[in-house]
Amino acid sequence: MTRFLLRLLGQSPLALTRCDVIGEQVYNTGLLTLAIIMPAGLFVGMILALQGAALLQRFGSADALGAVAMFGVLRELGPVVTALLFAGRAGTALATELGLMQATDQMSAMAMMAVDPIRRVVVPRFLGGVIAMPLLAAMFSVTAVYGVQLVGVQIMGFDRGTFWSQLRGAVSLTDVNEGIIKSCVFGVVCSLIAVYQGYHALPTPDGVAQATTRTVVTSAVGIFLLDYLITAAFL
Repeated sequence: MTRFLLRLLGQSPLALTRCDVIGEQVYNTGLLTLAIIMPAGLFVGMILALQGAALLQRFGSADALGAVAMFGVLRELGPVVTALLFAGRAGTALATELGLMQATDQMSAMAMMAVDPIRRVVVPRFLGGVIAMPLLAAMFSVTAVYGVQLVGVQIMGFDRGTFWSQLRGAVSLTDVNEGIIKSCVFGVVCSLIAVYQGYHALPTPDGVAQATTRTVVTSAVGIFLLDYLITAAFL
């Protein structure tokens, strides 16, 4: 997989000149994933508001709901949940698409015509996932914060000014950097695993199904492992 990643990175500068192809892949992996990212972010924020308010009220710190929400969403829930949803929707789609291209000998046909399938097919999909993942994490975080505000302020009656002042005060440059770094790293890992499993899938229906399953499982384990390592490095 490391050799495969180095090969992708070597072909990436040439692939970046094909902006139309990269844009199409960002649309396929990013925009189409918003259908699950935004509802999930909204409900995660609403659940976080309920649980956070109930916990903070026990210690007389209900005014800190905004700070707790922003800290949890920006540094942890936003990148991690987005990456899991990305792997489940976009990652499986990439692996299945490449696996079916292997099963129908489209990759072999490209090689026979002296067209490098890595540069032509795999690299644009990899770059599309890498670009889309941070954008999806940002959309998830914004939607989750709105969900927290909807439940905490509109339904539970917390003071609006206190909520937003606590939220703004809780954000530091380190928190923003951690969220951005996590989302970028998760984007590289999830996209790499998806295209690797799809490209190396056995050219059979069962092989494509196994590649799709391995994509989700491996991505989930990698996300949690890297989340721990990055969090430990920042703390």
